[in-house]
Amino acid sequence: MRTILACLLVLAVSVPLSNASCFFELPKPGISDGCLDSKKELHQFGSQWRTDDCFDCYCSRDGIQCCASYGTPVGYDEEKCVRIFNKKTCSYKVVEKNDQSKECPVNQWVG
Repeated sequence: MRTILACLLVLAVSVPLSNASCFFELPKPGISDGCLDSKKELHQFGSQWRTDDCFDCYCSRDGIQCCASYGTPVGYDEEKCVRIFNKKTCSYKVVEKNDQSKECPVNQWVG
């Protein structure tokens, strides 16, 4: 029974860690009053912000956790269609390669 519980615990912890749309940064040495992001901006503990690359980040004493604020389309006709990312809205649009005024159906999103 303990073995099964241990396996379930390992699985529960490893699934979130395998999500490619999130990452974690350890605290920077010598910084004790918040989190220093990649742009050298200091964020207070408990604060949240969105990066220029559309990641939603959170500062804690453990470090910075960031996750993509958007889903990525993967279930569409890649020969006929192309995905286009809009940084202002932090979202993808899937359109026909030959006529970008026509949207393509998307069956699956990840992220």
